[in-house]
Amino acid sequence: MCSLAALARGCRPAAKPCCLCWCCCCSCSCLAARGSEAGPGKKPPEPGPQEPLLQEGDAPPSLEEIQGWGQSFDRLMRSTAGRKVFRDFLRGEYSEENIMFWLACEELKRETDPDAVEEKARFIYEDYISILSPKEVSLDSRVREIVNRNMVEPTPHTFDEAQLQIYTLMHRDSYPRFVNSPLYKTLARLPEP
Repeated sequence: MCSLAALARGCRPAAKPCCLCWCCCCSCSCLAARGSEAGPGKKPPEPGPQEPLLQEGDAPPSLEEIQGWGQSFDRLMRSTAGRKVFRDFLRGEYSEENIMFWLACEELKRETDPDAVEEKARFIYEDYISILSPKEVSLDSRVREIVNRNMVEPTPHTFDEAQLQIYTLMHRDSYPRFVNSPLYKTLARLPEP
């Protein structure tokens, strides 16, 4: 089992802990020492772009903060560490694109340069809205139409309706499963049923 500090650094409990790794995680440098899961002559899979659980110098989340994630979806989404853990959970459910879209929209809202806004909006559209994208998020036709109209002249708020719909979907659909998952219960030190 990983400690809270090890989890904050990205530790994930391994099915078979190695003898070289004190935290028993499968994502640390000990993969090279044990030959990695990828097999001889192969590189371990490259991790995708991830929001760091902690920024340099940040303290790991307290047990109280982690337990708070189970009481409020808003609290979970306001926490950098909470979003990271939730993203890992969504990846296991094959719905990581929802939080990735939400995070991309948050980043777009912070952009002030009009050229950068337009470029980021196009990337978001191509990655998450386009029906040709493998990461397409599920939007109803009304919201999709609003986004298409907004894309004529993109602003930092082009995807507000879509972002709200995906936030609501995660809150109503994925969040209850997350709170009842072994991953969250282990982090929050809650008893399993």
